[in-house]
Amino acid sequence: MKNNNSSSSIKNQPCNKKPTILLLLLSLLTTSLFLLRLSQNKIILITTITSDSDHHNRDRQDSCLGRYIYIHNLPSRFNTDILQDCESITRPKDKISICKYLDNFGFGPRIGDDGVSIDSKYSPSWYATNQFMLEVIFHEKMKMYECLTRNSSLASAFYIPYYAGLDFRRNLRRRSVAERDAAGKEMFEWLKKQPQWKESQNISFLTIERSPTSHNEFAIPYPTYFHPTSTFEIRQWQDKIKLTNRTILFSFAGAQRRSRSQNGLVRTQVIEQCKSSSKTCRFLDCDVKANGCDDPMSLMKLFESSVFCLQPPGDSLTRRSVFDSILAGCIPVFFNQGSAYKQYVWHLPNNDGEYSVYIPVKELRTGGKSKIEEILQGIPNEKVIGMRENVIRSVPKIVYTKPNRYKPDKETLEDAFDVAVKGVIKRIEKFKSN
Repeated sequence: MKNNNSSSSIKNQPCNKKPTILLLLLSLLTTSLFLLRLSQNKIILITTITSDSDHHNRDRQDSCLGRYIYIHNLPSRFNTDILQDCESITRPKDKISICKYLDNFGFGPRIGDDGVSIDSKYSPSWYATNQFMLEVIFHEKMKMYECLTRNSSLASAFYIPYYAGLDFRRNLRRRSVAERDAAGKEMFEWLKKQPQWKESQNISFLTIERSPTSHNEFAIPYPTYFHPTSTFEIRQWQDKIKLTNRTILFSFAGAQRRSRSQNGLVRTQVIEQCKSSSKTCRFLDCDVKANGCDDPMSLMKLFESSVFCLQPPGDSLTRRSVFDSILAGCIPVFFNQGSAYKQYVWHLPNNDGEYSVYIPVKELRTGGKSKIEEILQGIPNEKVIGMRENVIRSVPKIVYTKPNRYKPDKETLEDAFDVAVKGVIKRIEKFKSN
C-alpha cells in the first residue's frame, strides 16, 4: 500500500495558512501512549475550520465545500512498515498469523477463495475480516474519499494515517512502557512540527470503544465480514435476511471469562442461562479448540437463525459480535449501557428500545435460571417484528464498503466510514457556529 494522498479527485490549489481546530480520530482500548491516549485500532484525523469569508470566495457549486480532507504523508515507519513487520503483530495466543488479514484493503482473504464452499446466498463481497484491522480499512477508504485535497487551507479535516493500534500490539511484549510508547511519541513530535498543528485548539477521538467519561471521543463500528461494492448489493442482502426463518429464540457466541470482574460474572450468568434454556437458546462455545467461532459463515448462520443475540461485555464493554448480529438481522440484547447505547450514537438508532433489548444486571440475577428466556418470550410479536426491521434498516451504516472512488449507483447509502466522516464534519460546523 502506497502512503500518499495523490488522486485525480484531489483539489490542488496554492496553500495559505488558516487558523485550525484539530480533531483527532482514533479507536479502541486506551493506553498510556502520551497525552493523546492512543490505543488499539487507531484512526487519526485532524480537522480544521475555515472562515465564512474563505467560503464566500470559493465556487459555491463545489459539492466538496466544507468536506475536503487532507492526508498527511507520514513516514512509512508509522504505517506501511508496521504491516511489513506483520508477524510481530501476531500475539502468542492468536490462533492464526495476523498477516493473512492484511489482504484486500485490510478486509482479509475473501471467503470462498480458500477452496471452502460458500452458501449461494452470500455474494463474493464476504471476507474473513479481523476485528483489529479497522485502521488499515479506514486508511484505504480515506485514499478513495471523493473530497481529498492537497491544499491544507481548503481542508475541513487532516488525516494522519498512523497505525497506532497495530504498533501497540507489536510492542506489547516490550519490557518498559517507554519502549512500547516510543513510536507514538516520535509520531507526536513529527506532528508538532507540521504547520497545521501549530494553531490547534481542540482534539477529538473516533474510537471503536469510547471512554464513558470522555466528552470528546466518538465510537465507530467494528468491521464485519461483509464489504459490499454497491447499494444494490446491500439492498439485496437486507431483502434476504428479512425472509430468514429464525428457529432459535436467542443465542450467544463467545468464551467464558475466568475473571471475577463484573463483566466476567455477567458473561457467566448469560452462558448458564443459555445452557439451561437449551430448547430455545443456542450456545456456540468459543473457548474450545475446534469450534465455529473462527468460521465467519458458521457465526453468521447462527445469528441469522436467531431472533435475539446476547451481547454481554467481554474483555471490554463492547463486542465486534454486536455488529455481526445486526448484519444478520438479529436483535441484540445488552446487559450494560456502555456496550452500545453510550457508544455508537452516529451509527445506531437514537431510541435504544427500537432495535434492541436491555436487561439490567440486577434483573438478570433475580428469578429463576431462565430469566433471559422469560423476558424475551414476554416481548409481543409485533414489537419483535418492529425491532428487527430497525436492525435491518441499520445495516448500511455499520458495514465498511469496498474502497471505490466512483459511485455508479443513483441511490447511495452512507456506510460506516461515511457516517463517521459526516459526524466529524458536523462537529466542526458546530464549532464554527459557536
